[in-house]
Amino acid sequence: MKLKYFSHSSFQVTTDSGLILLIDPFLDDNPTSPARSKDINADYIILTHGHADHIGDAFKIAERCNPLFICVNELAHYCSDKGFRTHAMHIGGAHLFDFGRLKFTIAHHGSMTPDNTYAGEPAGVLLTIDRKTVYHTGDTALFYDMKLIGEMTPIDYMLLPIGDNFTMGIDDAVKAVELASPQVAIPIHYNTFPVIEVNPAEFVDKVVASGSKAQMMSYGEEIVL
Repeated sequence: MKLKYFSHSSFQVTTDSGLILLIDPFLDDNPTSPARSKDINADYIILTHGHADHIGDAFKIAERCNPLFICVNELAHYCSDKGFRTHAMHIGGAHLFDFGRLKFTIAHHGSMTPDNTYAGEPAGVLLTIDRKTVYHTGDTALFYDMKLIGEMTPIDYMLLPIGDNFTMGIDDAVKAVELASPQVAIPIHYNTFPVIEVNPAEFVDKVVASGSKAQMMSYGEEIVL
């Protein structure tokens, strides 16, 4: 499996069999993204919640590729009403897809689409693919149940926001790593806008000092998990 970081909260997962999953593809209006929607394909699009910087360019991509949207029930209905294929789920529920297992977790945030439609509960995403588990926490505050999530599903890579203001800041994110105990923590959701400008190296240093492992991914970087 390969994991590619476009910046902000946007990732591409490519399975060993060649299936492509996009998570929160915010590209064209994202000043930090090296990619543009016209160049991106997808078999699946996973949305953590309805905010504009997470739905992003999902519909542009879907018009070309006809992917399956996977999101919480209310947001899935919103996407379905736009004419796209959807698989509706909800917090705590899991489903086995042809790429692997997906489970939605809680996330403490909000969720409303750009046209002010209520989009259900925000979510984090546990993806277990090709014998690896990736936990994309979505936009969230720190919460103690991250400890339970990590105990029930051992996490290889944890993708978590550090930009503060709208989500966890660095110190809360370091605590989240302590609770969930992933093999590797990767910071996301920072430096896209002035209000969330932080130094990701500070997060990495603090995680390492606490006895865990962290790494920064450059915008556009792809790693093999």
